[in-house]
Amino acid sequence: MYRTDHGSTITAATTVPKELVHKRAVEEVLLTGWEPTGPDAYRVTARWPRVRAAGGGLYDPMLLVETVRQSFPLLSHAAFDVPLGHHLVWDRFSFALVPELLLVDRPEEQDWDDIQLDVLCQDVVRRGNRVCALTLSYMVSRAGEPLATAQTRFTVQAPAIYRRLRAERADAARMMARAVSPGPPIGTARPDAATSQDVALSATDDARRWQLRVDTSHPVYFDHPVDHVPGALLLDACRQAAQALVPSAPVLAVAMECVFTSYVELDEPCLVEAARLPRDPAGRDRIGVTLHQGPETASCSTVVTVVPHPDIPTR
Repeated sequence: MYRTDHGSTITAATTVPKELVHKRAVEEVLLTGWEPTGPDAYRVTARWPRVRAAGGGLYDPMLLVETVRQSFPLLSHAAFDVPLGHHLVWDRFSFALVPELLLVDRPEEQDWDDIQLDVLCQDVVRRGNRVCALTLSYMVSRAGEPLATAQTRFTVQAPAIYRRLRAERADAARMMARAVSPGPPIGTARPDAATSQDVALSATDDARRWQLRVDTSHPVYFDHPVDHVPGALLLDACRQAAQALVPSAPVLAVAMECVFTSYVELDEPCLVEAARLPRDPAGRDRIGVTLHQGPETASCSTVVTVVPHPDIPTR
């Protein structure tokens, strides 16, 4: 799980309104602006505080995930007139990044990095004048250099429809109060974790299977009430499962592909299972991660990993 630097560089004057990215704390808002660049095409700008959350002088890949995630509601509300209060539901998400460009350097004149997201909106589905599904494709750059690509598909649900679908589980405060207490954190999932809050896995009797730890006091993933486990937390659990499966060396998630098939509920245990897959054409390790809750498979992911050192050269 990434953490931002709660310093003076992130303020309401330098970010988009926090409501547009579904955040309560302005310190967690990474996006600084947006503008149209063509038909259903937009440029979104962001700033990354110069933190070293992933260890070894690298930006945490989850910072990229959160930057892209914040652009979903921003563009939905600002560009497609989706009213505040509507729910954005992930269907799938993927990214691939250039690991060399995660290296943090620290010029004396600034303590942040400029990030740019060029976004193409595709396969837009509307009911009347209202957008109800959307695919976003991204080219992400850092200081003008190509950093990553990403793609997501999500649906948009009006509050009344969402309440009907979720029934008694639509009450976020009630669901958070019923959340399963997090078990003891494992040390192999996030060796660089600042606190136990940042560890998303608890041990089970199976070395390839863990219980998802959901700490509803986490300042990033639960800065406002939600009625189910946030998708970004599930992605981080997948990244941590890849690390826990190969604990002998630190690994870096350089690519992920994730399909969300059902909500992961707060009030039921969720198991995270990992297995090695054949290496990709570039010879990189691939880990398959599946999340199970009861009889359901809630999410399936493929995590591509590399060892940060010495495979990632300095710039």
